[in-house]
Amino acid sequence: MIAFVYPGQGSQYVGMGKEIADRYPSAAELFVRADRLLGFPLSRYCFEGPAEELMQNDVVQPAILVSSLAVHSALKQEGLTPDLVAGLSVGEYTALVAAGSLSFDDALLLVRKRGTIMKNALPPGTGGMLAIIGLERDLVLGLCGEAAEKGTAEPCNYNCPGQIVVGGPIPAIEALEVLAMERGAKKVSRVAMSSPSHCSLLKPAAELFKKEMDGVPIEDARLAVISNVDARPVTSASRIRENLSRQLYSTVLWEDTIKEMEKMGVKHIVEVGPGHTLLGFVRKTLKGMPVNNVEDLKTMDETLEAFGRRR
Repeated sequence: MIAFVYPGQGSQYVGMGKEIADRYPSAAELFVRADRLLGFPLSRYCFEGPAEELMQNDVVQPAILVSSLAVHSALKQEGLTPDLVAGLSVGEYTALVAAGSLSFDDALLLVRKRGTIMKNALPPGTGGMLAIIGLERDLVLGLCGEAAEKGTAEPCNYNCPGQIVVGGPIPAIEALEVLAMERGAKKVSRVAMSSPSHCSLLKPAAELFKKEMDGVPIEDARLAVISNVDARPVTSASRIRENLSRQLYSTVLWEDTIKEMEKMGVKHIVEVGPGHTLLGFVRKTLKGMPVNNVEDLKTMDETLEAFGRRR
């Protein structure tokens, strides 16, 4: 059984998707279609930058979706398809398109709205996210409690063993930076996002987004999609809609998602889209699990070779 996983915000870089689009017409067509639907040159931002533009929520989220689906289409052309899918944060929308639950057009416009709502949710500098390396879940939760007098900070992502992302008001994040290092964290670093996600600061934004999502058709998925909010496989359209409405303010259970894949019999995981962050998370969660990433022609060839194929 093969699982495809799709990256989220933070994996973007200038030049992403260009090699794949130049080589595969089906991938190039997705960028052309996205530019037309969005009314601005998303492909140019992906291929040429500037990097500052790719940092904006309302640009980077559709950019990640389109770049990942371009790679997915190329893999499909090469005859490699998944049995199971999942995506980190906005990558979950990519997974739902791959599974036939959302159309490309609907997903593209939806993540654009999602990004705009997130961009406008909080004044700049109000909230932030902090990656904490080397501490266990219970200890991080305890530190969030200690920092509570500065504001409500909470886990946003359980990425892999010993790597947790926390979000909240800036004073709470600053307090957590100090507390985490005092309690033995190997490293703490701010996450490069224009606003936090997957924490209670986004509840008002999630209500707005839910209204936007109400008119969007969601179908039963043809493949199981492991949900961010509970790390359980889902195919039901009603459950998918419910989970997406919660996703914006709920912790992403990515470590649990990868473990669930192993329980379901997955024997190889392929990260599909820009970067190789998820590849690292898989390796730290399931030592020995075969894993590849595909983001350009070199990694395409490496992945096809791993499956006994040639481009």
